[in-house]
Amino acid sequence: MNLSFLFDKGVKEYDKFRPTYPEDLYEDIINYSKITKESALLEIGCGTGQATKPFLDRDFNVLAIELGENLANFARKKFKNYPNFLVTNRDYMDFPLKEEICDLVFAATSFHWLPEDLALEKIKSELKFGGTLALFWNHPYPNRDEDETNKASKEVYIKHRGKKELKEFSESDTEIKLNLLKKHGFVNVTSKIYKRVRVLTAEEYIGLIRTYSDHLSLPKKKQKEFEEDMRNAINKVGGKINIYDTVDLYLAKK
Repeated sequence: MNLSFLFDKGVKEYDKFRPTYPEDLYEDIINYSKITKESALLEIGCGTGQATKPFLDRDFNVLAIELGENLANFARKKFKNYPNFLVTNRDYMDFPLKEEICDLVFAATSFHWLPEDLALEKIKSELKFGGTLALFWNHPYPNRDEDETNKASKEVYIKHRGKKELKEFSESDTEIKLNLLKKHGFVNVTSKIYKRVRVLTAEEYIGLIRTYSDHLSLPKKKQKEFEEDMRNAINKVGGKINIYDTVDLYLAKK
């Protein structure tokens, strides 16, 4: 089963618990791309619109391609009062677009579900000359050793997922995506890192975990056992956990 379809089952939880992105990120994209209210924006994998709304609120026109039927329907209803939004329930790789029609193509924590090389060539054909590609992800990290709330969660991860530790995203990790974009002929390639800390209750963190594909792919019994142990561990250290987010943005031009 394509794990990306798992997100389509828990749409309300996805919308409630998945985080949005820093406001500075949008300003950086806009300043880099020089898009205007007349520009054509394409979003690949809008989900429930965490990355979509800031563009809509700035009056940009967004066409979103969403693979999940329930996600697409949710986004359509969520943004029904935005005349500058259109969503279609399709696989981006099969969606026909005219060449050189987009001023900005963006994907928020979704591009890794695509065949990277083929997708980048498709995007490049659809971008106008001088158009911008913006790829960004959020990497939450709950296992810092110096943080008591993270120590508690780390013990649960080790118990259920084995000795292999979660890895916190670092700036050196950006080189992989930067090199990939350069390989496909994009120019003015750059990246930026944003850091933040979110404080979640035990139930909020469990709600977030329920939106992760690796958790959703576990047998139901294993999911419940993991969630119960995580709930107990967080409640023992005060009922809240600190999540250390790293958001990485990649910008490139055709």
